[in-house]
Formats: sequence, structure tokens, C-alpha cells
Amino acid sequence: MELTTISGSGATPWLNVAETQARLPFPKLVDALQVAVLELADGKIRCPERQAVPMSGGAMLLSMPVVADDLAAHKLITVAPENKALNLPTILGHLAILDGQSGVTRLILDGATVTGRRTAAMSMLGLRALGPRTINRALVIGTGTQARGHVEALSVLYPGIQIGIRGRTRSDEDHFQRQQSHLHLSWLPPGLDQPWDVVITCTTSQTPVYEQAARLGCLLIAVGAFRPEAAELSSEIIHASEIFVDDPGGAPHEAGDLIQANIDWKVVRALAEILPQAAPPTRPRVFKTVGCAAWDLAAARVAIH
Repeated sequence: MELTTISGSGATPWLNVAETQARLPFPKLVDALQVAVLELADGKIRCPERQAVPMSGGAMLLSMPVVADDLAAHKLITVAPENKALNLPTILGHLAILDGQSGVTRLILDGATVTGRRTAAMSMLGLRALGPRTINRALVIGTGTQARGHVEALSVLYPGIQIGIRGRTRSDEDHFQRQQSHLHLSWLPPGLDQPWDVVITCTTSQTPVYEQAARLGCLLIAVGAFRPEAAELSSEIIHASEIFVDDPGGAPHEAGDLIQANIDWKVVRALAEILPQAAPPTRPRVFKTVGCAAWDLAAARVAIH
């Protein structure tokens, strides 16, 4: 249900999860992200590193402001792992969208929903720019919120795609597939030796969940490891691949897969360098995402318009 709050010019719509989802269709979000990636590289979008403040009980308060000429936005969220025991979401918060000139708040979105959808959309932008020309088969590792968002995005942008889901247990995989039975896709067994066109890792694992040899023609997208001590892909994969990142400013501090592999950052390329599409690959490719407040601004633009 849409709520309202009072801003400088009256009532501001405050959207719930379903309403936020409806405002952020994946095709428009992917296109908006491409614009934001290029504008950030050109200095047209300004966003400092996110501020993280510890809370009690192991929770964290995250503050992410971003400014452009047309809009400004501020995402304020909490990440509280202990919320699972309370039957509450781990991530809570909101994204406030402000007019870029007056600062008047124009719209407030559910913060966790924005994060999930723009993260999946960034993977889709990377797939469009770096992946094989034809996408028929995708393996998604993980069965949580990010995995759900990525599967939905794949089904929307590649209707009829065949997807394998790899979870901790077969029960987790079956439950996930039942939850997503309404999507336009078909399921494949999640064998690691399948000829996948793309493999997307969406886990909270601290150690690699994918250690198959890097393969030309299969794009690897690493989403889950956002701390220096975590890695979803093996070091062997990283060193055998051409590496791209969404945010070259944040990656050296947050891209655990690359940090754990002791990557030479001189060989890491920004996605902005090759948009709208890279030349055909001569080596396997890895796209590592860490997130950035500029991607929230892209979502804000889609939601407003």
C-alpha cells in the first residue's frame, strides 16, 4: 500500500515492496544503468564511498548518497543478520529520491527492493556487454533473495531461457523452483559440467562455490562476495580470465574474489570502458560487481519517469 510522508512541497509517495518492484521493470533498469555507468565515469554523477556504522547485535547501518544534475538520492539501510531469528528481513531501509535542484523529496522506495533489482540489472548489463551473443543456458548458484532477482531478470530479458539452480541442498533447489514456477523459463539440472552460457554466483559464502576451469564462451558473474575476506570464485579462475568490474573505485576495497586472488589491478577493466558491447573475447571473462550508489540513482530515474 502506498504511504505518504511530508516533504517541502507536500505529501511524498512512499512505496512498498510490490509498488517499488512495479516501478523498476528490468528492461528500462538495464538501459538506465548503462547511462549511469558512463556518467559516473565522466564525473557527471557524484557519490562518495558508502558509510558503514556498526549497530548493536552485529547489525550495520549503511548510508549511500548520490547526486546528479537531475536528481539526488539517499539510500539508508540496515543489515541485521540476527533478524532471521525474529522472522524479520535481514535488510531493511528506503531510498529517498530528491529533486536535483531544489532538494524536495519526490518519491521514497523500498531500499532492499531497489538494491536487489538494480544488482540483478547490473548483472544483466554485464551479460549484454560481455557475454556470448546468444544466451540459452544460465546457472545461478544460490537460492536467496539475490538469486531470485537474477532468475526473474533472466526470464524477462531472455524469455524461455533454461536455468539451473544450485543450492546447499536439493530441498533448497526444489523449494526455489516452486517459488519461481510463474516465470517464463525452463529448469535444467545444475551440473557444473553443463555448457552454460553464463554462471552467476549469488551466495554469502566466504569460500569459493565455483571452481571449474574458466571457459571461453561462458561469462562468470560474481555478485555475492562484497567483503575483502570473501570469495565465490577460485583464484585459478580469476588469473585465467579477463576481469571486468562495475565500480573501479569500490572494487579494490570490496571485491573479495579479486583481493583474495592477489590480482594485479592494472589488468582489471571497468565496464564503462567497453560499453555498449565489448569485442569478442579471446580469453574467458569474469564480471565482478560490488555495487555503487550511482546504480541507485539509475533506479531512481526509472521510478520517477
